[in-house]
Amino acid sequence: MERRIPIGFQFSGSILDFMVLAILRNGDTYGYVLTQRAKELMDLSDSTLYPILRRLQKEGALLTYDQPFQGRNRRYYSLTGQGQRTLDAYIQDWNHYKERIEQILAEGESRPQEED
Repeated sequence: MERRIPIGFQFSGSILDFMVLAILRNGDTYGYVLTQRAKELMDLSDSTLYPILRRLQKEGALLTYDQPFQGRNRRYYSLTGQGQRTLDAYIQDWNHYKERIEQILAEGESRPQEED
């Protein structure tokens, strides 16, 4: 099982967008599965993701389509070319951010600890 990010971190819209786009990079999926996958990674309510999905769709990053399943329709979400470009930019930013944090943490490990 994957490790969840601690609750103490505050998530902005950007990190949530990044997470949704990254999940959809692995292929189209419907809302329930997308929500469950996101909840494996972060503590989110079901209602948190749907406004994000609607906004990303409005911005052209996602497409939706419906497919029948056992007498009901499932709404699937798909990454567009624009969505992939946005994801690529998030990945680049994330890697830069991660490198900076790791650098700061490494600096702290190399300094002697002060005693209380």
